[in-house]
Amino acid sequence: KSNSRYWKQWYQRRVRGTNSDSKASFEQPTFPGIEQFKLDTSTLYNQIADCRVRKSPEEMKVMRYVNQISCEAHKEVMKIMRPGRMEYEGEATFKHYSYMKGGMRFVGYTCICASGKNSGVLHYGHAGEPNDKRVKEGDILLFDMGSEYAGYTADITVTFPATGKFTEKQKFAYNTCLKANKAVQAAMAPGVKWPDMHRLAERVIIEEFINEGLLVNGTVDEMAAVFLGAVFMPHGLGHLIGLDVHDAGGYVNAPERIDEPGIRYLRTTRVLEEGMVITVEPGVYFIDVLLDDAFANPEQAKFMNKELINQFRGMGGIRIEDGVAVTADGSELLSHDLPRTVEEIEAFMGR
Repeated sequence: KSNSRYWKQWYQRRVRGTNSDSKASFEQPTFPGIEQFKLDTSTLYNQIADCRVRKSPEEMKVMRYVNQISCEAHKEVMKIMRPGRMEYEGEATFKHYSYMKGGMRFVGYTCICASGKNSGVLHYGHAGEPNDKRVKEGDILLFDMGSEYAGYTADITVTFPATGKFTEKQKFAYNTCLKANKAVQAAMAPGVKWPDMHRLAERVIIEEFINEGLLVNGTVDEMAAVFLGAVFMPHGLGHLIGLDVHDAGGYVNAPERIDEPGIRYLRTTRVLEEGMVITVEPGVYFIDVLLDDAFANPEQAKFMNKELINQFRGMGGIRIEDGVAVTADGSELLSHDLPRTVEEIEAFMGR
């Protein structure tokens, strides 16, 4: 009681803030009499969020382990998925393996087990579409799942054919996506701006579409200027990952979000730093509503081979997502233990 005047004058720092990615608010704890204190509720939240951006060596050990088990679980799924199976069988297999072999009781987010046209639904698998389609002959399977251990999560997407053999169109889309993924990983290093990596992925996709004849009558620069990349990759390249699948700090001490098609969904605009862990997840999608809008836009339609592009309708999409750590001189692929090339996938599924 003798110190009550001192405590009433104490300058308290309490956590309150808004997640820069999800816009969810974290409200400060409260107690009776809190109004007697002078409060700073603006400083601590951003400091804590920024601390999560760079991983310590001990955190990296956990991140490597959770990625290792997640890769093994994905391969178990690839072994059992065939036409006639239900999408949710892939989810059940992934969760079972992660817990039985890795001690991982939880996954970091709702499992996405999309087959056929569902693979063009970016966050399929929610309560309204709970991975409940039967896999059909000729379907492409896009499975986005990550195990969680000690609070840290992986986020990995594999895409593979239900039959174990890619069609020619599936093979083209897959190789395009894989080339974009590898180009980004090769360019990653401290000091690199993450929005530049998003644009690099889009440019690789546009270039491959030109080579295949899907895009015509222009250069990569001309097509990028009218945002054609966003028609086929309508999401951000990747996000910070750690204690949350879309980890905090993406727009703390970072440039403002870029309000342009596609790149506006990028979950961080930060400059890469050693110790960051970020996903690299380019995608190649053929989504009806986006194609229809582009065909109706003269600035985009003039570059599009409508007849050839329409042959890809119904395929859905391809996404190849890896967890990547930024190192002092480049990057470290955490989700390395997966068949990734067309040849590797077909050989693995043909065992």
